[in-house]
Amino acid sequence: MRMYDIINKKKRGRHLSEEEIRFMVNGYTNGEIPDYQVSALMMAVCFQGMDAEETLHLTLAMRDSGEVLDLSAIEGIKVDKHSTGGVGDKTSLVLTPMAAALGIPVAKMSGRGLGHTGGTIDKLACFPGFSTALSKEQFYGNVNRIKMAIMGQTANLAPADKKLYALRDVTATVDQLSLIAASIMSKKLAANADAIVLDVKTGNGAFMKTEEDAFALAREMVQIGVDAGKQMSAVITDMDQPLGNAVGNSLEVKEAILSLNGLGPKDFMEVVYALGTEMVLAAGRAETPGQAKELLEQTIQTGTALDKFAEFVEAQGGDKRFVYQPELLPVGNIQLQAMNTEDGIVSRILAEEIGLATLALGGGRLTKESEIDLSVGILLHKKRGDMVRAGDTLATIYANDMEKAKEAYGKIVRAYEIGPDPAGEVPMVKGIIRNGRMVQ
Repeated sequence: MRMYDIINKKKRGRHLSEEEIRFMVNGYTNGEIPDYQVSALMMAVCFQGMDAEETLHLTLAMRDSGEVLDLSAIEGIKVDKHSTGGVGDKTSLVLTPMAAALGIPVAKMSGRGLGHTGGTIDKLACFPGFSTALSKEQFYGNVNRIKMAIMGQTANLAPADKKLYALRDVTATVDQLSLIAASIMSKKLAANADAIVLDVKTGNGAFMKTEEDAFALAREMVQIGVDAGKQMSAVITDMDQPLGNAVGNSLEVKEAILSLNGLGPKDFMEVVYALGTEMVLAAGRAETPGQAKELLEQTIQTGTALDKFAEFVEAQGGDKRFVYQPELLPVGNIQLQAMNTEDGIVSRILAEEIGLATLALGGGRLTKESEIDLSVGILLHKKRGDMVRAGDTLATIYANDMEKAKEAYGKIVRAYEIGPDPAGEVPMVKGIIRNGRMVQ
């Protein structure tokens, strides 16, 4: 088998066999096939596409390029959740303890964030002593004991994806649908939960800018999971403005704790309940979406989700006092108010600009080596549909450097689109695909 023939075959729009795809993935991962040949194949895929069978074989070959976790030591139906990323997206911090409080085991692997703000692991670093460097035995044991654990992603989880993504990133081949789906799902399938719930974002602050693209990606990923024998749901959610009010690591942790206390922003909790409902249904804990949501609400009302979060933080070495006293969490020394200059109604908040403002403050990473300032961020006081007057505070900037704060100020003011007319109601949940079937 020759890589030349595989490239030529795809260039002509022909179907690649499972053997050809595995030959390419294994050869590239092992260093036997050079970058330039895989680059040529990736570009051919961008022009010719891949069918569902090819996409599945690519995903499984990438999954099998490294370790596939064996979660059989964990009791019950293991449920995982993945977000395609957005601004102010702290759903895992609320959703995971809610599910765990219902006895649903959540064994989650997360990476550090690269971009606007930190990832889930970075946010959890706000708790002094917290560690995601767990052994497998600790990981499995914590899930069995308290029903949740979050471990740092191992270097040997889908290593083919790491190599392929780095190559795609510098060859303008990132945005091909099958390649995106295979990249995400190879890691999820390697983590090997029984059921996977996907939060596919759409809008200005999302990777998929249009609903059409978001639904297409969701359908593709759900189908891959179903074909791989997993229970699958995808919830397509709005990211045309930041999710919730807080953007930035410690601020998002504070908002997550507020949410666990029953004081979460409406838009944020709508997404949390939609995703949580899918997790509860997948775990077989409820028969209808209404029953599932009611169970989730009870974990907030009774305080069991908050207590579960504290138990989780302590189990992984963190100081649980910060859960019950969130004022202990770090915040920037400088507070600057971003002011409005005109009367009207907020019609849109460009989420990507708010993310870039947080990045300018030091709240995100430009490279993997960048240090994140966990204490900086932005707290939004006005959201879509709110009436504003000149002189109103749009947001509070938390910073440790005045020059960075001023740069963020300009981005925030530009992010707000204010007009004379009331903003129409924008649903946070655009649709739900469950095991390949549209249910909402």
